[in-house]
Formats: sequence, C-alpha cells, structure tokens
Amino acid sequence: MLFNSIQFIFFFIVVSILYYSLRHRGRVWLLLLASCYFYMAFKPVYILILGVTVLVDYYAAFLIDKAEGKRRKWWLGLSLVANIGFLAIFKYFNFINQNISFALNLVGIENPIPNYGLELPIGLSFHTFQAMSYTIEVYRKKQKPEKDFIIYSLYVMFYPQLVAGPIERPQNLLVQFHTYFKYNFENIKQGLIRIAWGLFKKVVVADRLAIMVDYCYNSPSEHSGSTLLLATVFYSFQIYCDFSGYSDMAIGCARLMGFNLMENFNVPYISKSIAEFWSRWHISLSTWFKDYLYIPLGGNRVGEYRLYLNYFIVFTISGLWHGPSWNFIIWGAMHGIFLVMAMYWKKHVGFKLPESFLSTVLQVTFTFSLVTLSWVFFRAQGLSNALTILGKIVDFDTYAGFSSPFSISELWFCAVVVLILMLKEIYVPIIDTSKTPAFYVKFVGIMIICYFFGVFTSNQFIYFQF
Repeated sequence: MLFNSIQFIFFFIVVSILYYSLRHRGRVWLLLLASCYFYMAFKPVYILILGVTVLVDYYAAFLIDKAEGKRRKWWLGLSLVANIGFLAIFKYFNFINQNISFALNLVGIENPIPNYGLELPIGLSFHTFQAMSYTIEVYRKKQKPEKDFIIYSLYVMFYPQLVAGPIERPQNLLVQFHTYFKYNFENIKQGLIRIAWGLFKKVVVADRLAIMVDYCYNSPSEHSGSTLLLATVFYSFQIYCDFSGYSDMAIGCARLMGFNLMENFNVPYISKSIAEFWSRWHISLSTWFKDYLYIPLGGNRVGEYRLYLNYFIVFTISGLWHGPSWNFIIWGAMHGIFLVMAMYWKKHVGFKLPESFLSTVLQVTFTFSLVTLSWVFFRAQGLSNALTILGKIVDFDTYAGFSSPFSISELWFCAVVVLILMLKEIYVPIIDTSKTPAFYVKFVGIMIICYFFGVFTSNQFIYFQF
C-alpha cells in the first residue's frame, strides 16, 4: 500500500477519523490493527516475521532487565541473534551463498547448498533495527521494559514509519503511545501540509526524474557520457526526493494524530563535507550506527588509525545494510574512505579555504560531486554497469551526442522544479500553518500541482527494497 496510492488515501482517512472518535485504549488497538492491515497489504504471510520479532524482543527485555552480570549479555545476545537471523536468512543468505560458491569454484569445488527463492519482506531492515534499539536500550538501563504488550507491538509496527522509517528510539515513541492526544486542528494542519509536501517531492520530482534515470541506467552502454552524467545528477535528486518525501509523509501522518517522529533529513545537498552530509542524510540510520556500532567499537576514544578503521567499518556495514550486493558495499566503503581522507587531511595538512561565499560554493559543489558519483554504485544494476557509467562520465571523449526520453522543454521543467524545491528546502524548511486561510491555499495549491504535474505510476519508494 503505497503512500501515493488511492488505496492508502482511503485507508488514511478512515483510520484518522476513527482515531479521533475513540478513547485512548481504543486508539492503541486501532493503530495496531491498522498497522497490521497496512503491512499485510504488501505480502500477508510476512506479518508472521514481525509477530515473532515482537514476541522475542518483548520477553527478552524483561529477562535482560531482571538478569545480572553475564546473563544480561546472554539475553541481549538472544534478542540480537533472533533479529539479525531474520536479516541473514531473508536478505543476505543468497548473497553469502553465491560468494561462497564463487570462492569454491576457484579451487574446483561445487557448493552443495543451493540458493533459495526467498522474497525480502518489505522494510525488514527498518523495523529490525527499531526492535534492536529497544532491547539494547533496556540492556544499557536507559529504557525500562514496556509492560503493555499492545503498546510495545505498536512501537515496532506503527504504520507511518513501519517500512521505511524514520528508525525511532523507544524513549521517544513509547511514551507517546501512552499519551492521549486531544483533537488539535493545528496538528491536523501541520500533518496535512507535511503529507502534501512529501507527495509533491515523490510524484512531481522523484518519479519524473526517474523516467530519465531509468532510461539511461537500464542500458548504460547505449548512452553518451553527457547523458549518463545528467541522469546521475538527476538520480541524486530523485533518491533525495523519493526518500525524504516518504519521511515527510510518515512524519505528517503521525503528526496529524498528535505524534512527533524524528526528522530524517536536513537539506543534505548543501553540506560542505561528507561528515556534514551524513549529519543531514537519513539521520535516524546515521545516529543508529553511531550509537550502536561506532561507539561500541571505541568511537573516538581510540588511536588515530583505529579511529579511521572504525569509521571505515561503520560505513561499509552501512552499505551492506542497504542491500546484499557488492555495489552497496562499495558505495558505503567509498563514503568511509572519503571521510577518513578528510579527517587525515584536516589533522596532517591543515589547509582549508578561507571563509567566504566562494569557498562555501566550492565546498558544497565538491561534496555534492563526491556524493553524486558514489550514487552510481547505489543505482547501477551490477558492478560492471557501474564501472561502465563511471568510465563514460570521466571520459570526455564519450560526451558526443545526447539522448533523452524528455524534450528540451521537459528537461528545463525538471531543472526548474529541482531548483524551486531546493530553494524552498533551504530557506523555508517548515511551511507555516498558523494562519488557517493561508494553510488552505497552500495545501490545495500543492495538491493541484501534484494532480496536474505529478507522475502517477506504480513506482515504489526506493527505500522500500531495504
């Protein structure tokens, strides 16, 4: 059930009306049942995986809380093994097995273990990480076990952020599920305008840019370097608008009911460094890896070269989190290398541009270029295609000729829309809804633009595959 579908619109309206017509306990049950229905709309059988995850972590939290010494680690380990086990089986088994087969074939041995045609449950990595944060926080004694099984289940399965985040922490979300939010029209306005803006980013920008990106990336050998470069720049904005658009709609859906989800993006393409980019891009995942992987590895309390290794490990694993592919691993490793090189330069060279508008433009442009080139590995279908695309982009001899599914006027339309979007994101990060007449004008105006200029296809959100 995609956020940009008619089915979801009816679902959302019915759930929201019922929500405000019920008392607190009824609301909790409504949201849990609605979340189950929402998830089952994709593939019903995989609700069983969610159910097992919820049961294991719910009871593991109490065992962790009551245990002492090493037994606390054992119970935490049981919870983590169960969660990571589902990821390993459904997301990484075939990838690992294929690489084992490749290694064995090099020495003339056939791998007796076949690959299995397991379909990846939608949003598995997201709700798994959210569940893991709960038991880890209980282990660290920063969160008491949630006694109410229904509320804990809702924490894992809350439909607005179930399949693509933001990845919430129990300290933020559980307390809100215990709160009765009175009807507040300001929440309604804030929620609706955020949903509308997210829909604009998805259907007017992301899905329109996807036409050009798919056209080029599906057959990169047939296109010139200039065509592939434009498609790659388009993909930078496509993935940003696609994912941040989902996050906007998720935050808006929750806000309409009174809940506050964490912000997941903060205009990442104005970053002056890779480190700043990752403080602005997919913030809920970046902070998750910081708290639950980088700090346990020693964080910045280690020597210089161990610190570099820690960053490289975290970013490489982050790449693997995105998908069972060497493309994703290389993408993550590239960001790790970019960050380590910047840290080494700062410590041992120390040269930096003087503060000025020009230096800011140069730093932002350089950072955006690095991020955009790394997206090639993220988007390309296989390592060989990624290398073909990069090879043509850096080889100016391949720039002769240009092809596009768009006319020149349509290409200009895409460029203008992206420019307007970025200016709005930079200078008007939150649309003011304090004046009700202005809210109606803005909301209706955005929806009219979506209707007339949106691309309405069956395109899933990019991050649903993770």
